[in-house]
Amino acid sequence: MQHIEIKEEFPFSVEQLFAFMERHENLQGIFSPIKITTIREGENERYGVGSVRRLQIAFEPPFEESITAYTKNELIEYKITKGSPLKDHHGIMKFRQTESGSQLDYTIFFDSSIPFIAQIVRFFLERSIRSGLKKLQKANR
Repeated sequence: MQHIEIKEEFPFSVEQLFAFMERHENLQGIFSPIKITTIREGENERYGVGSVRRLQIAFEPPFEESITAYTKNELIEYKITKGSPLKDHHGIMKFRQTESGSQLDYTIFFDSSIPFIAQIVRFFLERSIRSGLKKLQKANR
């Protein structure tokens, strides 16, 4: 089982951070070069529980992630629900207000039935997320 854990602080409110991170299409900047589109809206909130996003990397087959838990300005959880060689994938984004702005605690767990794929994905995914979050910090200063 692979595990990514990222804690990042931002110089803006938790409401602003959450509003950006909940929008599926905005995540393209965090997960570059992945293209992300919303294919189903949530039950009570557009990007809340039940919403589904499609992710595609270049010419690879797309896969889908579904939002499984959502508390405005506090929590977003999701899992891959279709089309990926990864298994047992679970992403958790926790948001909190700080004295100087906000903090995102982002944890992802996953595995793969194909040898070494999970380790390779972990390396590139973590690097992409860290880089994307740094860009988000600078873009909103």
